[in-house]
Amino acid sequence: MNGASLYPRLEPLLAQVQKPIQYIGGELNAQVKAWDDVAVHWALMYPDAYEVGLPNQGLMILYEVLNERPDALAERSYAVWPDLAALLREHGVGQFTVDAHRAVADFDVLGVSFATELGYTNLLEALDLAGLPLHAHQRDETHPVVIAGGHAAFNPEPIADFVDAAVLGDGEQVVGDVTDVVKAWKAQGRPGGRVELLARLARVDGVYVPRFYAVSYGADGAIAAVTPIRSDVPARVGKRTVLDLDEWPYPKTPLVPLAESVHERMSVEIFRGCTRGCRFCQAGMITRPVRERTITGIGSMVDQGLRATGYEEVGLLSLSSADHSEIGQIAKELADRYEGTNTGLSLPSTRVDAFNVTLADELSRGGRRSGLTFAPEGGSERIRRVINKTVSKDDLVRTVTTAYAGGWQQVKLYFMCGLPTETDEDVLEIADLAVEVIRAGREASGRKDIRCTVSIGGFVPKPHTPFQWAGQASAETIDARLRLLRQKINADKRVGRSIGMRYHDGQPGIVEGLLSRGDRRVGRVIERVWREGGRFDGWSEHFSYARWTTAAARELAPFGVDLDWFTTRERTQDEVLPWDHLDSGLDKEWLWDDWQDALSEEEVADCRWTPCYDCGVCPTNGTEIQIGPTGRSLLPLTVVGR
Repeated sequence: MNGASLYPRLEPLLAQVQKPIQYIGGELNAQVKAWDDVAVHWALMYPDAYEVGLPNQGLMILYEVLNERPDALAERSYAVWPDLAALLREHGVGQFTVDAHRAVADFDVLGVSFATELGYTNLLEALDLAGLPLHAHQRDETHPVVIAGGHAAFNPEPIADFVDAAVLGDGEQVVGDVTDVVKAWKAQGRPGGRVELLARLARVDGVYVPRFYAVSYGADGAIAAVTPIRSDVPARVGKRTVLDLDEWPYPKTPLVPLAESVHERMSVEIFRGCTRGCRFCQAGMITRPVRERTITGIGSMVDQGLRATGYEEVGLLSLSSADHSEIGQIAKELADRYEGTNTGLSLPSTRVDAFNVTLADELSRGGRRSGLTFAPEGGSERIRRVINKTVSKDDLVRTVTTAYAGGWQQVKLYFMCGLPTETDEDVLEIADLAVEVIRAGREASGRKDIRCTVSIGGFVPKPHTPFQWAGQASAETIDARLRLLRQKINADKRVGRSIGMRYHDGQPGIVEGLLSRGDRRVGRVIERVWREGGRFDGWSEHFSYARWTTAAARELAPFGVDLDWFTTRERTQDEVLPWDHLDSGLDKEWLWDDWQDALSEEEVADCRWTPCYDCGVCPTNGTEIQIGPTGRSLLPLTVVGR
């Protein structure tokens, strides 16, 4: 490892590719440290394009946390587009970081953060471009340790052949522990080689090393058992949970992209976790319990972030931001603090039952009143009971009426198609809701030019949720229901033109379903797809359903299973699931009981405000729900120099 820059060889290639600016680096608040001044070198990769990966909060946080350590450095890498990938291969230039353009192969650790499983082929592309063996067992102590993180890491079995380890849960503390292990191993002269390093990592809380676990299968194709093959690794690996978020106020100096990105704002995570209990939502389940930042902690992060970036919009992020116990006070006092500075506040999405016009007015006080997004998720009240999304039609109409009367002209409604027990009628009720929203909005505002956009995604069952046993709706079923819905919306000439409809077809969801609930056998499918040209599967222009279905048929047939076996098949209670040895803190029996409640259309309350209903997270992880009110308030400061 020498850490030399590849830029002299890379620069001549950039004139031949689209958007070369995404490979340049040098963003505001980017960091470059001297290679020889530190003991441990991290390459942090987001396996998608720069414009998607740079705003990712998780990667940005770890980048800062690691670079604050005097004994470590971290640099960023993103998936390169096929045009540059071809040139890199032609000229023998490897996968590189954008900070100092160092070869990824030179680093001690390659940490890859997966927000979606559709990034798996990009992982293989990056490994190949870096000159690293695709399969973990072929690497030695001269190669980086490849570690997966992010929500998809809660079932890393489909990529178990390609990663050395996976981190479950919050990363702020565990990256420090991993750094300590690697540093000590290197200082001792790398005793025992790569196997010993991985054995030490496997003893770190929250770190799972797949090679130390054997998987056996039954005659029916299902997993018979997952068994540790070493006595010094845990039978079940638990997740890491950061408790006091005020102690981790990251990112302190957010990166500002040089090229256009998907989010042009400075974001602050105001709380982590969710206990609403939406049965489809993996993020809400695996990030429990709720941990709020204090109002003063949020105010400090906003102040420092604005000073460091020059952004004029602050996104208050969480899975359900309006549920913060002090959200009204936060919005008002931030609006007071930045009034007259052209600084706007936003909530990326608002729950129907958490919205009120006072909150909305505070958020738009800076003059921005572009649109509001609500997520009813299900078209009918029946299906909303199934998914535990406790919102009625009257709630929705009342809320959007308030919004339109308050001066908003556009509302976006997000739904899912293909939910468990769903019928055509459940989906067609989305049209009825949209029509009612337009009519109520016209009456409340006295205007005819208001709009409602209906955005629909196909439902994919995820691990560690009550729907992990559900059969996934086929692509044909989803596409047929969406055609019926479009026909119904277009049939009402009085309001149809005021309703926009955006949707994704069902095919990518089937592939995501294969990858999200797959086991180690699915790795063969991923590798074949990549070898046959699969890249950027989250992008419609690069995605090929035929490539995936063909690869699945060829690679899974020898095992007696197929694509439908992993996707549209409903699981039984006693089936061993590929992720059962990975502990999110949720009790499997509680998840099963909640699945049965879903089938019975029974709702469960939010345990933030009601007695505990024994999901298992708090006792398993030694944690508890952390919410306000704190009794604190923000000082009426203004940002200097704006």
